[in-house]
Amino acid sequence: VQLVESGGGLVRPGGSLRLSCTASGFAFSRYGMSWYRQAPEKERELVAIISSAGAYINYADSVKARFTISRDDAKNTVYLQMNSVKPEDTAVYYCKTNYDMNYWGKGTLVTVSS
Repeated sequence: VQLVESGGGLVRPGGSLRLSCTASGFAFSRYGMSWYRQAPEKERELVAIISSAGAYINYADSVKARFTISRDDAKNTVYLQMNSVKPEDTAVYYCKTNYDMNYWGKGTLVTVSS
């Protein structure tokens, strides 16, 4: 299993960013995917989940109506569109697969600051 997150960076409050996570080593389309984040000195938290084929989607209350999770099974990639970002969204963002719940990629850092 390999998950490679990308797309992080510095963004101003109110701005947008799209994160990508490209997967390999398993049958991507068959498994649910999720995004987590870990802010400095805080525990890792679930941000969004999407089932196989995208039939079920859910979000943490803190990001509802601002973030959108999606997947492209042809590209083995899951996305997180982040809109109207806030300083409290600053964190390292990780994607995760239901195929192997013990595996964590390196993550991608998102910093929201003016």
